[in-house]
Amino acid sequence: MFFKIEKKDIGSSARAGVIQTAHGEIPTPVFMPVGTAGTVKGVPFEFLKRDVDAPIILGNTYHLYLRPGTDLMEQAGGLHRFIQWDRPILTDSGGYQVYSLAQIRKIREEGVRFQSHIDGSKHEFTPKGVMDIQRKIGADIVMAFDECPPYPCERSYATESMHLTHRWLDQCVEHMRTTDPLYDYEQYLFPIVQGSVYSDLREASATYIAGTDCPGNAIGGLSVGEPHELMYAMTEKVCAILPLEKPRYLMGVGTPANILECISLGIDMFDCVMPTRNARNGMLFTPEGIINIRNKKWADVLEPIDAQSTALTSQTHSKAYLRHLFISGEMLGPIIASTHNLAFYLWLVREARRHIELGDFSTWKDIMVKKVSSRL
Repeated sequence: MFFKIEKKDIGSSARAGVIQTAHGEIPTPVFMPVGTAGTVKGVPFEFLKRDVDAPIILGNTYHLYLRPGTDLMEQAGGLHRFIQWDRPILTDSGGYQVYSLAQIRKIREEGVRFQSHIDGSKHEFTPKGVMDIQRKIGADIVMAFDECPPYPCERSYATESMHLTHRWLDQCVEHMRTTDPLYDYEQYLFPIVQGSVYSDLREASATYIAGTDCPGNAIGGLSVGEPHELMYAMTEKVCAILPLEKPRYLMGVGTPANILECISLGIDMFDCVMPTRNARNGMLFTPEGIINIRNKKWADVLEPIDAQSTALTSQTHSKAYLRHLFISGEMLGPIIASTHNLAFYLWLVREARRHIELGDFSTWKDIMVKKVSSRL
């Protein structure tokens, strides 16, 4: 993997770069649509290319392992071929899903035993096993297996969890270095910084992660309920330690304002289910603010959803029509809304990149944070 920083902002730590993988280039900063089970929910792949122009999408190890299963994906030649997506893919290792299954899992030194949320069957994830699963899935960028501590949590728990994540990381790194890809391209491992909201733990974890000299680095365990100010403080601490010359991925973040603020702190990569999840409930993100399309105020508004959007459906269909689809329970409504929101998120990071290149990112960011946070 090759990462090049092409421009740095003068008034912040924001940077514009490009990641090169076997499946294509990823301009940064970038937002990665979440395709948990081999699909970005409700959005056809042709929409992801034509309207959203997503350079990379996510898959999830936990969900893909349970269904459809890694043996089938290996038979298909990997996830790219199975879903017919020829651009880069990143897979989350399943650590966050383990975190969310608190009632049906047990964490041990060897790994995690858990019950499937689908049928209750019992399974175990180990660091090496998760690397093998991600080898079969065949993502371009794979994540180390980690434990994501809850918020809030005691300092003692956060400390033990961080050290466990580091020990698991050592096994992941060794296993990736001593095994070969199953397909005709390289895969690149990103370790994950943990430490909850304790500054010294975050610094210690970032130092440890940086020392592994992996191709890129991720920050996990944020956007799990902590105040935004704490998220920004922890992100800034970690970015001050992680290598400048490697991409930084802030996992699971977030709102448009979160993304802009964290770009200014030096983050290059983001993912979040918010644009599609909120879209299915009728919430639209726009450059001027947030719309609840179910509100009666939009019932007779015949202007386009967003005439400037890269999504053709947003340019051609009216707010009144989209509201009609939601009120009528038509499945086309969430499809149009999901495509719109993803197109907006990708527009936002591309605009951030453009303003970094222009040299006025900080001024533009401060204006946009207020706009995108307002309710229309």
